[in-house]
Amino acid sequence: MSASVMTPVSQTIAALVRRARAAQAIADGYDQARVDELVAAAAWAILEPARNRALSELAVRDTGIGDVEDKVLKNHRKTLGLLRDLDGMKTVGVISEDPAKGLVEIGRPVGVVCAITPSTNPAATPVNKIINSLKARNAVIVAPSPKGASTCAKLIEYIHAEFDKIGAPRDLVQMLPAPVTKDATAELMKQSDLVVATGSQSNVRAAYASGTPAFGVGAGNVAAIVDETANAADAAAKIVQSKTFDNATSCSSDNSIVLVEAIADAMLAELAKLGCVMISGEDRRRLESCMWPEGKLSPAVIGQSAPVIARRAALAEPKAKDARVLLVEETGVGPAHRFSGEKLSPVLTVYRVRDFAAAKEMVRRIYGYQGAGHSVSLHSAREERALDLGLTLPVARVILNQVHVVGNGGAFNNGLPVSLSMGCGTWGRNNFSENMNVRQYMNITRVSRPIPERVPTVEDLLGPYFARWGK
Repeated sequence: MSASVMTPVSQTIAALVRRARAAQAIADGYDQARVDELVAAAAWAILEPARNRALSELAVRDTGIGDVEDKVLKNHRKTLGLLRDLDGMKTVGVISEDPAKGLVEIGRPVGVVCAITPSTNPAATPVNKIINSLKARNAVIVAPSPKGASTCAKLIEYIHAEFDKIGAPRDLVQMLPAPVTKDATAELMKQSDLVVATGSQSNVRAAYASGTPAFGVGAGNVAAIVDETANAADAAAKIVQSKTFDNATSCSSDNSIVLVEAIADAMLAELAKLGCVMISGEDRRRLESCMWPEGKLSPAVIGQSAPVIARRAALAEPKAKDARVLLVEETGVGPAHRFSGEKLSPVLTVYRVRDFAAAKEMVRRIYGYQGAGHSVSLHSAREERALDLGLTLPVARVILNQVHVVGNGGAFNNGLPVSLSMGCGTWGRNNFSENMNVRQYMNITRVSRPIPERVPTVEDLLGPYFARWGK
């Protein structure tokens, strides 16, 4: 696009990108030690306790979503976990060698990253993408949700203060100027070298359609199976912790529990002990009307506590005003059964099924409506059932006997990469099925050296076939 026909928006974005490219050219010459200083600087910008709290308070104040104390914990643990994953990792120069194959891998930057981030995690998600970008020697420009823009701006202010201490160029980390608009975000996607998109499916689809290489994530709608062998008290505690953390703003929060009949009553009793309240009859209709007033999930309930939702829905159930989680029983799946979808709030749908096979089929139906590719939770003493789910359900992650919202995004007690962006594979219309990590932010150049030739015969490779079927 020539300068004479550039719009004001495209000119603004072009200026940001030019500055980012100039800064990235400097970072491209950094050695691993200097790159790791960049990562440490960006991490300390949010890990420092006073700044973490300030960001968490600002996030809740300006977005109206989530819980301050939970955001403090999320910002700390997610950033610390990412540092653990990146500690000692080579991303500059030769990053791996395989002498037997004669292959050498060299880490290379992608250039300028456009990082699209949601209002539900206006500090944790941007800093995760910023750190991964810096580890790969990229520049990054964040396109936050409008509600999360103030938190993102404060985060970047803190990062720039740390960059000033170490003499690093501020323009390695920028954000779209306020007010953040769809046009500006779309233009940034076009002019960048890579888009990493977390948030609404409309943003993800726009990223894939931008013409720029993109990684986007699928929709969440986690179902948790509790089978007859589970420890009911332990499963209930983990599910409630997952469902209430940060008022269920995460895509990895449980949205439905599928209870095998033999344990259903015990599970519901344990959930009641933990402050879960069943909503039925007219109250159920009121809750549904409040949550989906025009067929779309209402901002009035996203990331709100159960008592706030109960009040806004005018529920008559007295226990609802002190509830930790609102429970709703359901048998159906699909658009006519709103509670079968993602709720982004401490409202949990309960299904009762005959046995494990029926539970698996119910989850398949739920994901046929929403959430395919994301993840499934299993509470069971039979670990082989987790493998069964991984072999047969359309999911990229099976989380066994864990707090799903913690474990699914990588934790200190499992081996998944720490991330706030989960690839959902082709099931979720994504081009990757990993937890998004630094490998998605890198180009890798491979040097191939000659090795001794080994040419197999046809019989070497097709012998078993010939033995069974003949030539």
